[in-house]
Amino acid sequence: MTSIRIDIWSDVACPWCYIGKRRLETALSTFAQRDLVQVHWRAFELNPTAARQSDDGRYAERLAKKYGTSVVEAEKMIERVLDTARAEGLAFDYKVIRPGNTFDAHRLIHFAGQRGLQDAVKERFFRGYLCEGAAIGLPDALLRLAVEAGLPEDLVRSVLDGDAYADEVRADEHEARALGISGVPFFVIAGRLGVSGAQPAEVLRGAMEQAVAETMSRTTAEAEGASCGVGGC
Repeated sequence: MTSIRIDIWSDVACPWCYIGKRRLETALSTFAQRDLVQVHWRAFELNPTAARQSDDGRYAERLAKKYGTSVVEAEKMIERVLDTARAEGLAFDYKVIRPGNTFDAHRLIHFAGQRGLQDAVKERFFRGYLCEGAAIGLPDALLRLAVEAGLPEDLVRSVLDGDAYADEVRADEHEARALGISGVPFFVIAGRLGVSGAQPAEVLRGAMEQAVAETMSRTTAEAEGASCGVGGC
């Protein structure tokens, strides 16, 4: 059977995207065809106009402003996310989060994909931003995190100093718009099954099983429909 590709549009500044990553990993841990799965992380900027680093108040205040609610309600929203993250083994720390533009982070994630380290770099960026207070929009922070994830320092510097992989990031975002993706995480399984949001592991596993079943059914139908002419094959 051919491989099963999973494309995931997400942003490293998105807490639900990190939760979704953990839930996918849980789903994959009990998925019979795990060895056939290839995960590809795709770029999606929640705030493409953000400065490299933002210092406009506490996270709850920023959240309240974004959603037009009170700070108290925003704090309740944060607690719900924290509780959900803890259930997935993640220790988010909203007191230290330092928001910033994530375009360069996405460029490095594309670069990491060329070296077989995309998942490791994505994980390190998530943890650095959401758990450790790394300023995800600043080159020095990105350099440190990327090197810790296994990328060569000189090559990371070269990417950050130029515009390599910018076109790839923009292409991801263009495809997201074409698919009608307005929120992340968003999973596309086997090129045709879309799953929106950080769904429970059993939902993601079910979608993968459905993709396998549909792929096998299509392959069988194609094989049964094959034929040879009078002159041979």
